[in-house]
Amino acid sequence: MISMKTIKEEIRSIVHKALGQSIECDQIGVDYPKNPKFGDYATSVCLTMGKQSRVLAEKTVQKIKALGSPLFSKIEVAGPGFINFFLTEKFLLEQVNKINKEKEKYLRTNIGKGKKVQIEFISANPTGPLTVGNGRGGYLGDVLGNVMKLCGFNITREYLINDAGSQITILGHSVLKDEQAAYQGEYIDKLHQSIKKGDPNAIGQRAAKIILNQYIKKTVEKNMNIKFDVWFSEQQKLRSTKAIEKITKWLKQKKFTYEKDGAVWFKSSAYGDDKDRVLIRKSNEPTYFAQDFAYHKNKFDRKFDRVINIWGADHHGDVKRLLAAAEVLGHRGKLKIILTQFIRLIKNGKEVRMSKRAGNLVYMDDLIKEVGKDVTRFYFLKYSPDSHIDFDLNQAKEWSEKNPVFYVQYAYARACNVLKQIEVSKLPKTLPLKLATTYELDLIKEFTKLPDVLQGICENYQVQNLALFATNMAEKFHQFYTNCRVINEHEVDWSRVRLMQATKIILKELFETLGIDSPEKM
Repeated sequence: MISMKTIKEEIRSIVHKALGQSIECDQIGVDYPKNPKFGDYATSVCLTMGKQSRVLAEKTVQKIKALGSPLFSKIEVAGPGFINFFLTEKFLLEQVNKINKEKEKYLRTNIGKGKKVQIEFISANPTGPLTVGNGRGGYLGDVLGNVMKLCGFNITREYLINDAGSQITILGHSVLKDEQAAYQGEYIDKLHQSIKKGDPNAIGQRAAKIILNQYIKKTVEKNMNIKFDVWFSEQQKLRSTKAIEKITKWLKQKKFTYEKDGAVWFKSSAYGDDKDRVLIRKSNEPTYFAQDFAYHKNKFDRKFDRVINIWGADHHGDVKRLLAAAEVLGHRGKLKIILTQFIRLIKNGKEVRMSKRAGNLVYMDDLIKEVGKDVTRFYFLKYSPDSHIDFDLNQAKEWSEKNPVFYVQYAYARACNVLKQIEVSKLPKTLPLKLATTYELDLIKEFTKLPDVLQGICENYQVQNLALFATNMAEKFHQFYTNCRVINEHEVDWSRVRLMQATKIILKELFETLGIDSPEKM
């Protein structure tokens, strides 16, 4: 058995040893072949290393076989230079025993080595309830944090409260319903009933606190089930402490800025941006970029090894300038910005608006109320951040296998149902495993992929791969359940009981990481 290495890591390691120093280990790609006749894992590294790729692959396989590995029953060359790996039944059966012995510890690794990672997400302005567009990054950031914590990182989830600046003053005007009002909706009407007069900025500050506490936090914590470690106030942490003035002064001293047309400009074009950016306007009012500069200095001052921002697609133009800011602060490579695309709600094949009281906006609360917490979360998670989402309300509300959430949760409920039967209440203490059908082995092979999926997400942030894994594993389980009897006329196949127990453990941990319920009955 392998210890801390995942299967992909083991394959990279032995291929690297066989190839010598001609390629770096992390440059060796390992994939899952779509056709099982080509093995359980495959690498095409030899195709990238020269014209005689087939010859190189054959020599590499000979060296790998000489090194020896208990994981593989067969290693072969296919096509112009692919190397295919087939797992042994012995190794697969060991994984069932290992899962049942280690339980939730099976998936816990220490690849993060306790490194501090801050994930800042949602951060919608406190000028109104949370919309579907603002909320998309919420589930992404939450599950990314869950995965990285499982892999040994020290995670801080943070929400930036933009409770200062022009939007707060505009909020005040909106509550007063004067000629400068911009925000509207039922929540504005309620605020207007209790706040009739005063300074617009002061009213905006007061209204922002009410909106944050009575609307946004309620949505995030109760309905989306997301717990932030830090709610970071721009007003308290940046404006009141003069952090923006301090970073601007420092940038001037370091010659990173210049003045033009009465404004202060940052030389962002020198660091990959398409043009220089204004920090301080002619009116002496800081731009959002100046606030972001000060905020990220604060982040890195807190000694985070990695900072991850999850933003909406409308912030595309801000990416290069903020990466430039991180570089001049001395933290090049430590900032990652993930952009999420837009969402459309579809019903009967047409786009719909659910929130009449919000005009063109759709609130997260309304969507969750319509289809449920787990459905909303899973639907958002199953798409790549750079993909648009067409959220099919008809499918989301259907209680059948067409609903992807029902499909994966039903696998867990089925496993629980079998394990509750009286016939399996007394499991033998010693039990040699005998699992040899395609359905049994395919299910175990799916188990073994999860550590690699989790580690991959820590590196590439593609959280949708976890939702995809849940769907694939549910499919393998349903095939096993349909074709392999666990209890047949009161006769129990104890090996299959052990496999069912391992399935339940993996699904339970998987669902907790995804943040969805594990229903024992459906």
